[in-house]
Amino acid sequence: MVAMTKEPRLIRALLRQPVDQTPVWIMRQAGRYLPEYRAVRQQAKTFLTLCKTPELACQVTLQPLERFTLDAAIIFSDILTIPDAFQLGLHFIENEGPCFDHPVTTEADILQLPTIDPEIELRYVMDAIRLVKHELDSRVPLIGFAGSPWTIATYMVEGKSSKNFNQIKKMLYATPQALHKLLLHLSNTIAGYLAAQVKAGADVVMIFDTWGGLLSCPDYVEFSLNYMEKIIKDMQALLPGKKVPVILFTKNSGQYLADMANSSCDAIGLDWTISLRKARELVGHQVALQGNLDPAVLYGTSATIHDRVAALLEDYGTGPGHVFNLGHGIYPDIDPEQVSAMLEAVQSMSRKYHRSEKKYDES
Repeated sequence: MVAMTKEPRLIRALLRQPVDQTPVWIMRQAGRYLPEYRAVRQQAKTFLTLCKTPELACQVTLQPLERFTLDAAIIFSDILTIPDAFQLGLHFIENEGPCFDHPVTTEADILQLPTIDPEIELRYVMDAIRLVKHELDSRVPLIGFAGSPWTIATYMVEGKSSKNFNQIKKMLYATPQALHKLLLHLSNTIAGYLAAQVKAGADVVMIFDTWGGLLSCPDYVEFSLNYMEKIIKDMQALLPGKKVPVILFTKNSGQYLADMANSSCDAIGLDWTISLRKARELVGHQVALQGNLDPAVLYGTSATIHDRVAALLEDYGTGPGHVFNLGHGIYPDIDPEQVSAMLEAVQSMSRKYHRSEKKYDES
């Protein structure tokens, strides 16, 4: 048996080291399902103001930890902070989502994109991380994040959310060299952004590739995964001597898992469309797995939630390398009591899957 280190439970699980129980956090755990979040959101007036006010972003980041027992905090921010820093006119329309006044539609537009310094144009994110890190006082790790180049590019090129993503797919097939220039610029920017988050205090980073599942497998590797791999390597080069676990999350990624496991990431986030057992068979001992309860399960009764959590833990089985999470962000109309039921189920039932591992030394 391998002795456990004094690293936080989440960090150990991401590095496939022994834990006493399966760690758990929730994508979008600071959000509209919490009445205390809605009160701060009303105070801020707009979503962007909330993101760009470090004291308020810190407050809402910490709210879930005041209500629930969680193994991580994740900084309250948005994946579109980078294109917003490019001065593309980001704004949010109620019930429609993000929109850009100045979408990027040509190679000339791409070549005009500025180079940004995360401690200048995105200083508000770093300041929020520093505030949260101070308030956490090493209670749990802090997760920083960014959108993937492909996912950010979809919004920049389409100008808004899309059903078919016609414009970026047109760019991919008609002028792929232009798209590669955009993705390269984004990957360089994101690597510096994530490294700055780590220097500010983030203990883990996650790359959200929400729209990677739109791509065929060869296109996914060329236009999404290769750039995420570049980000990880470039970020690590900016942080010499420091090991920072990296989680990759591509929605609907079951067909890409073998390729993702061969990247430099430490963990793969999974949605609910693939079983943990199957995913574990595909990735072997290469990476940890995070997920993957369907967020809609939280509409169920406490008994239903208990049963689904039990099934998911059994599906992964014994041993390290599992971080419990939803398969995507929590829905805004979920009752917080249902979240409590899920967390209690994970924490009460997961210990038996780690009994062969030495007891965690909490001293």
